[in-house]
Amino acid sequence: MMSESQELYQALIMERSKAPHFAGRPEAFDAQGQGENAMCGDRVQVFWQRGGVVRHEAHGCAIMTASADLMAQAVAEKTPSQMTALRGAFEEVVTSGRENPALGDLNALAGVAQYRSRIRCATLPWVALAEALKEGQVHG
Repeated sequence: MMSESQELYQALIMERSKAPHFAGRPEAFDAQGQGENAMCGDRVQVFWQRGGVVRHEAHGCAIMTASADLMAQAVAEKTPSQMTALRGAFEEVVTSGRENPALGDLNALAGVAQYRSRIRCATLPWVALAEALKEGQVHG
């Protein structure tokens, strides 16, 4: 039996996977990164603009798509170093299953810790973001 917060989180994951708020390739961006999970076919492309704007094109499971969208929301207006710190905190949540109050809606994905094979789905957008940030530093 799911708790009320687990049910809310499940609903948030389904909502964001079906109707992402931050999906789509922007007309202009400073760098991009991509990630692919060969085991399940998930693919994501992340577009980063200076000033902390992130958009994504995600094709795959509900967990990966929701993670990409929640990530884009969480990193809005953050610096690259703040984004990197958020990635570390998020990875701790999805590997341990322990929520972090500072992460807000990203805690919806804490439940993937119970399913080791799904951790990669949740972290794939963050890998793509890290690649975009690295590219942005090289070309910025």
